[in-house]
Amino acid sequence: MKIAEARVVVTCPGRNFVALKLVTDDGVTGVGDATLNGRELAVAAYLREHVCPLLLGRDPHRIGDTWQYLYKGGYWRDGPVTMTAISAVDTALWDIKGKVAGLPVYQLLGGAARSGVLGYAHANGATTAEALDDVARQVADGYRAVRIQVAVPGVEGTYGVGHGGHYEPAHGAAPEETTWSTERYLSFIPSVFEAARERFGPDLRLLHDVHHRLTGIEAARLGKALEPYGLFWMEDPLPAENVDAFRLIRQHTTTPIATGEVVTSIWHCRDLITEQLVDYVRTSVTHAGGITHLRRIFDLADLYRIRTGSHGPSDSSPVGLAAALHVDLAVPNFGIQEHMRHPTEADEVFPHAYRYADGYLHPGDEPGLGVDVDEDAAARFPYRPAYLPVARLHDGTLHDW
Repeated sequence: MKIAEARVVVTCPGRNFVALKLVTDDGVTGVGDATLNGRELAVAAYLREHVCPLLLGRDPHRIGDTWQYLYKGGYWRDGPVTMTAISAVDTALWDIKGKVAGLPVYQLLGGAARSGVLGYAHANGATTAEALDDVARQVADGYRAVRIQVAVPGVEGTYGVGHGGHYEPAHGAAPEETTWSTERYLSFIPSVFEAARERFGPDLRLLHDVHHRLTGIEAARLGKALEPYGLFWMEDPLPAENVDAFRLIRQHTTTPIATGEVVTSIWHCRDLITEQLVDYVRTSVTHAGGITHLRRIFDLADLYRIRTGSHGPSDSSPVGLAAALHVDLAVPNFGIQEHMRHPTEADEVFPHAYRYADGYLHPGDEPGLGVDVDEDAAARFPYRPAYLPVARLHDGTLHDW
C-alpha cells in the first residue's frame, strides 16, 4: 500500500477550515485537520508546496517514521505552521490505519479507558446576569462543566464575549482592535464566580480563561481571589513560555492551572509538566503534532499526575474534534475536553460519527476516525479572510490578546 494522492481542502462553512485528505493506491482515504486560526492559508501552502509532494509513494502504515521525516527532515523544526501541517498528516495516517484494521482509532491506542469523554461548554455575556443565564442554558443541555467569560465593565471587546449569539473571535479582513485593563479585570472577575456559585451551587464545574493576559503576580492574586469558589481551572493565566512566572503563581494559590493551547511540542511544555507547575495540559491534536506527538505529551504528563484538557474550540474542525475524542477515550489521565458546537454547514461538510449526550462525548465506533470531508460540499463555501483580534491598553500599548 502506498500514498497515491494528497489533497488540501480550504473551506469556510461558517468559519475557515483546512483539511488534508490522503488517498492510497487501493482507494483507502484518511483525513486530518490543518486549521490554524487566522493563518489558515499559510498551512495550506506549506502542505501543498512542501509536504504533499513528499508523501506520494510512501507507506501510510509507517506513521512514526513519517512524523520524524517531516519534523527532522525539514531542518527548520517546530512552530505552529509546521506542526499543524505535521498534525494533519499524522492524523490522516491514523485514520487510514484504523480503516485498514477495521477498528476505531481509540482501539489502536489501547482501547477505551472510560465510557465517555466529559466535555465543557462555553457561556458568556455582556453582564454577569446575562452570562449566568447562558450557563443555565448549557446546564439544561446536559453540560456538567461550563467556562464563563463576562465583559468587564469599561473594557470594550473583552475576550470570550461575542457580538451576540455564538462566540467566534476571528472575523474581518483586518484584526479588530480591542481595549484591555488588567486592573478592572482583576477587581471584577471574582464577583462573577461568587454569583455563579450562589446560583448553581458547589457541584457544577466552573472554568475561566484568562487568555495569557496577566503577569505572574497578577495571576497569583487572581487565583487566590478565586479560591473560595472552587474553580475547576484557571486557564492560560500568562504565556506558557514564561516558566518562572508559573513557579511564582504556584507559591501563592491552590486554584488549578491549565495551559498549553498554543504549545506545539513536548519540548515546550516539558518543564511545566516535570515541575508540576500546571494541573491540566491543553495541547491539541491539531497543533501539537497529531495523535502520535499528543500521546507523547500526555504520557509525560501522566507520570506527574497531570491531566489532559485539550484545546477544542470551533476553529478546530470536526476532523480535529474527532481525533481528540479518540485520544481522550484512550489515555489514562484524561481530564476534560473543550466542546464548542460547529455551525450546521460545517457538519454538512464534515460528516461524522462522534456524538454528544448528557455532558459527555464519544467518537463512535466506525473504523478510523469516523469523520470525512465532503469535497463537493466544501467547494460551496469559499475561504473568507478572518483575523483574530489584537488588544491594546488604554494608552495604546499593544497587549497580549
